[in-house]
Amino acid sequence: MARTIALGPHMDLYDFMDVVRNHGKVEFSPDYCNRVNRSRSLVEKWVEEEKVMYGVTTGFGALCTKAISREETAQLQENIILSHSVSVGDPLPEEAVRGTLLMILQNLGQGYSGVRLEVLEQLRQFLNRGLTPWAPGDGSVGYLSPEAHMALVITGKGRAYYQGELLTGEKALERAGLSPLPLASKEGLALVSGTTSATALAAVGLYDMLQAARTADVIGAMSLEILQGVMNAFDPRVMAVRPHPDQAKVAENIRNLLADSQVIAEAQGKRIQDALSLRCIPQLHGAARKTLEDALKNLETEMNSCCDNPILWPEPGNEAVISACNADSSYVGVSMDASCIAATMLAKMSERRNNRMIDGSLSGYPWFLIQDPGLNSGLMIPQYTQAGLLNQMRILCTPAVIDNTPTCGNQEDYVAMGYNAAKKSLAVAEKLEYILAIELLSVYEAQPFVDRNLRRSSASRSVLEAIGEKVPGMEEDFYLYPQIEFLRSCIHSGKILEWAESGMQKKIL
Repeated sequence: MARTIALGPHMDLYDFMDVVRNHGKVEFSPDYCNRVNRSRSLVEKWVEEEKVMYGVTTGFGALCTKAISREETAQLQENIILSHSVSVGDPLPEEAVRGTLLMILQNLGQGYSGVRLEVLEQLRQFLNRGLTPWAPGDGSVGYLSPEAHMALVITGKGRAYYQGELLTGEKALERAGLSPLPLASKEGLALVSGTTSATALAAVGLYDMLQAARTADVIGAMSLEILQGVMNAFDPRVMAVRPHPDQAKVAENIRNLLADSQVIAEAQGKRIQDALSLRCIPQLHGAARKTLEDALKNLETEMNSCCDNPILWPEPGNEAVISACNADSSYVGVSMDASCIAATMLAKMSERRNNRMIDGSLSGYPWFLIQDPGLNSGLMIPQYTQAGLLNQMRILCTPAVIDNTPTCGNQEDYVAMGYNAAKKSLAVAEKLEYILAIELLSVYEAQPFVDRNLRRSSASRSVLEAIGEKVPGMEEDFYLYPQIEFLRSCIHSGKILEWAESGMQKKIL
């Protein structure tokens, strides 16, 4: 059940996803409102005094030397969202847009940006009433263009979805019971500046990667069971001499997941060691999880920061307008480039485990886990799908942040490119889920070939029984696409984790 999130000093990834994916409601805390009102009063005071402020009483980017009169400050803000609405291509998915709106609220609500509370209230109502601005997702270097498309809707321009229908901004506002709101000084700049879209895209992608990484422990353990692996590689003494915490957590998960497996007990001592795709699960999964957890720390810091430029320092007696570059997306970009690599490493091991199950010369089972191979292809071709997905993932692993194309007449001569690192994480996370789903399909279809007199672990049985309610056993070829989609949806929703934890009566670390 979705919670109501009161925006205040801190938000974590799970608060974020409650709003973005589960459509939880958003409220403003009293402190939030006080911070916003305090910073707005400074903007109004300084505009009246014609104080020099970047993007308020000056132009933008390379035009920062051009003075803007007090009478033109509001027009300047409308112009920025019109001129910056130039991202192109397919629209961002709903979660990416909702996430960006939430990050704008969190960013500007820190109290260092000078926007009116009315503007933020408009965005809050977008989230709470299910109005989603239409925003093309290609062509951002880290900020500006997708956010500008979203900001247009505040004023009744642009386009937005409401109850599944794409409408003009004005009509969408009317349907949602809202009215257009003209922008005032500083507001257009604040709405498009910062790492809000990059952080939002990264947060959605990282959430799914973290969940998939924990699920990979479950599926990896089930593959180990099917392949009658030995548990030497998961011994706590092995972990103690290479004390990476995440490696130890993964090994503990595998031990817990297989603790009461008669298949594993029967296999113990039958060989000295297994193939690397089985015995290296703690090492690779652990390294991937550490990378994702490090990214989480960076993203949660970013979520709770002011990434605007300029910032307004409101300390009494020390008030100031400070132009700098908290809008730089390096932290997000480097974190997500690394996370995409980590997710791809999880995927490449999953594909190798799957290959061992379907290769009759390695598993000892019928080729492609079908009783009559030749007439039937069995699970031959899903591994092709894994191979194709892995190829795409490897392409997406090329770091985005190593690129640099100067913009803005060389005023922005260095650009972090964090947006594309964040955006590709959505595709990488989805492909990881599909690759794990195909491995899990093989685990399920391999069950008839394992000694029926040997009981599977409690965790495995719980997962297999739940899957069995939807996925048929393969006695001859049948339409596999729906089964892959179903298993992927179970990974994406967290159901596999729930079933495994229910079966073993322990949490997966």
